[in-house]
Formats: sequence, structure tokens, C-alpha cells
Amino acid sequence: MWNSSIVPIRKKNGQIRVCADFRDLNNARPKDDFSLPIAELMIDATTVHEALSFIDGSSGYNQIRMAPVDEELTAFRTPKGIYCYKVMPFGLNNFGATYQRAMQKIFDDMLHKNVKCYVDDLVVKSKKRRDHLYDLRKQDIEIEQAKIDAILRMPEPQNIYELKSLQGKLAYLWRFISNLVGRCQPFSRLMKKDVPFEWDETCDKAFKGIKSYLMKHPVLIALVPRCPLILYVAAQERSVGILLAQKNNEEKHNAFYLS
Repeated sequence: MWNSSIVPIRKKNGQIRVCADFRDLNNARPKDDFSLPIAELMIDATTVHEALSFIDGSSGYNQIRMAPVDEELTAFRTPKGIYCYKVMPFGLNNFGATYQRAMQKIFDDMLHKNVKCYVDDLVVKSKKRRDHLYDLRKQDIEIEQAKIDAILRMPEPQNIYELKSLQGKLAYLWRFISNLVGRCQPFSRLMKKDVPFEWDETCDKAFKGIKSYLMKHPVLIALVPRCPLILYVAAQERSVGILLAQKNNEEKHNAFYLS
């Protein structure tokens, strides 16, 4: 019988989520390869829609019952004894794939029309504001200000762990930053094994350059159907930068960066 430990996790709203440490169970279970949607394509699909409504499933994972034969696999210890889940708990390696499969089955006749779902998050979109109470700025896609501020407030990394933290934050913004790989190239040598961490002038210049770029608040557009696309490719010695743009009303608009 499996017997996992309890791991309390503080959520963004300050509440505590009680989870079980299912790492050993996850390592022993086969992986469900049911694919999740590509978030960037979901964002682009909101093009020309004047209003969107966002819906978050309430205790979403707990809405799916466990197969009775699998319930004992989720057993966890407490001071009052050993318990197991009758509904799908947070922390199982296949919960995302299981939930996505269920959502696509439930909303099958609405998907790719006016509904998009990513695990327990849904967006309902309408081309006219009168169809929704939630207004959305048309077309432009911007970085969440909190993500920009988190990088702008960061001091220069003092060790490899702080550098990995920086790169993790930048990874969320890759589609907004031109040639991100090239901009981060000075950091690559510091990530190598057995190389002393020495933050030099080249690293400092690259770090400040990234901050300066983000301070300009890069804005992208969502692609508009039937408008011509333009692909730019810039090859450098150690990186390749790609920009997908679109021409609309005789103006060129940036839509996507890749490197």
C-alpha cells in the first residue's frame, strides 16, 4: 500500500492548500501523454473578439472521481490515521492530462467556436461587447506588469541559483523578447559545470539591456485571419532570432518572437 506525506502549500490568496507528496507514486506510474493546448495559440485565437469571460474551475481536480481500484494509491498519513482520496487530488502527475481530456469531452461542441479551455481555466469569447459583461482591449497582447516588475526589481545574480531564477522569469516572456537566446548568451558560460560564478561586465551589460528592453513594454498583436504574414530571420554567430509579423491596414505589427 502506498503511503504519502502531507505537504501544505500557501496559495497566492494566502489560503493553505493541503497536498500529498506523490513523488514516489508518480515515478512508478505510467505517464498519460494526452497533450495540452498551446497557450500562445489560445491567446492568438482571441483576435477581433471585443469581450472575453474567464472562468476558473472551482476545486477543479476534486470534481473528478478516482477509480475505486486506484483510491488506495492516494493514501496519506495524518495524526488521526491513514486516509485516501475518493476524488482526484492535486499533485498526481497525470491530473492535468486527465482534466484536459474531460474538459474537451464536456465542451466538445463549443471548442474552436466560442470556448477555449486549458485544464481548469476556460475563456468564453464574443466578437461583440453586448454579448458579454467583461470588456477586453482589442487585439493587443501585453506582458502582465507584475512579471515585468519582478525582473526590474531583481539585483544582479550573485550565484547560479539566482541566475536560474532570472532565466526562469524570462522564460515566461520569451515570445515578447526579440532574440532572447542571444541576449542571454553572456550568461551561458556561468551555467556550465565546474565553472566559477564570476559576474563580469559583459553579463552586467546583458542584464541591463534586458531590463531596458522590458521597460519599453513590448506589445504584440494577435494574428488576424487572411492578412499577410511576414517572417524575419536574423542569424548571429551563436543564436538565431525570428520575428513573425503581420501586415494589416498597410502597417506592420509584431506578433511573435522566437530564438
